[in-house]
Amino acid sequence: MKIPNKTISRTIIFVIYALSIFIGYIVLHTVPCKNDMVKMLIADITATVIVFFFSFMFRNSSVYDPYWSVIPPFIAAWLIFINPDGNSVRQYLIFGLVLLWAIRLTANWARGWNGLSHEDWRYQKIAADTGKMYWPVSFLGIHLMPTLFVFMGCLPLWFSLKSSETINLIDLIAAIVTLAAILIEWISDEQLRNFKKNSHNSDFIRKGLWSRMRHPNYFGEILFWMGLFLFIPATKSKEGLWTAAGFIFMILLFRFISIPLMEKRNVSKRPGYEKYLKEVYALIPFKKLKK
Repeated sequence: MKIPNKTISRTIIFVIYALSIFIGYIVLHTVPCKNDMVKMLIADITATVIVFFFSFMFRNSSVYDPYWSVIPPFIAAWLIFINPDGNSVRQYLIFGLVLLWAIRLTANWARGWNGLSHEDWRYQKIAADTGKMYWPVSFLGIHLMPTLFVFMGCLPLWFSLKSSETINLIDLIAAIVTLAAILIEWISDEQLRNFKKNSHNSDFIRKGLWSRMRHPNYFGEILFWMGLFLFIPATKSKEGLWTAAGFIFMILLFRFISIPLMEKRNVSKRPGYEKYLKEVYALIPFKKLKK
C-alpha cells in the first residue's frame, strides 16, 4: 500500500475517528442495557475496535495514539447531557478542564506525528518481539488496555457531573490541581520539543522540569486524573470514592509499564542516562539525596 503524505494522513485519521465515534454513539443508544456506565464502556470498546481495524489495515498501531485524548470530552459531554439536574457550574468547569487537556494533548500528538509513515518505536519493538502474534497483542495491549485505563480515569465523572451539590472550596482545589497538571504537561512537552530541535539523537534532556523529574510529562498526566477524582469529595458523597482506582491504575500504568520500557531503551542508547537515574526520581519533583 502506498503511504499517503502528512496532510492526507491527517484527513484519514479524522475520518477514522469520526466513524468510530459515530458508531460508538449508535451503540450507546441501542445497546440493551440500563446501566449508563456499562453502556458507555461497550460503546467505548466498540469505537476502539473500529480504530483497531484501521490500524490493522494500515499496518500501523499508531493510528490509535490520539484515542487517549480524543474520547474523554465525548464521555464528559454525554454525562452532562444525561444529568440535567447536576450543578451546571461544576459541570462546565470540569468539561472545560477535560476539553483543555484533550485539545492540548491531541495538538501535541499532531505536531509530532509524521503521518501514516510513522509508527511509535515501542510498537515496532513489540512487533519484533511477538512476531506473528503481534496483531492480537496490539489489540489487547496497545488498543484495548489503554482504552480501559482511560475509561477508569474517567469514572469520577459519573458522580461529579451528576451531583447537584453547591460549588465549594474543594471544587476550587480540584480545579487548581487539574489545571496545574495540564500546565505541567504542556511546559514539559514544549521543553522536550525545543530540546530535540537542537540536540543529537544520543542526548537526553536535563533542563527545566526535566532536571527535577525524569518524566514530568507523565507526572502531569497522573496529576490530571487525580485532579478529576478530587471533584468527588467536593460532592460530599461517599458513593464515588471507589473511583480513586482510576488514577491509581494510571500511576501503575506509567510507573511499571511506560517508564521501565522507555528507560531501558534510554540506558542502552543515551550515554550518561544511567547516572541520571541515580540522581533524579522518575515521578517525584525532588532530586535524590547524594549518598
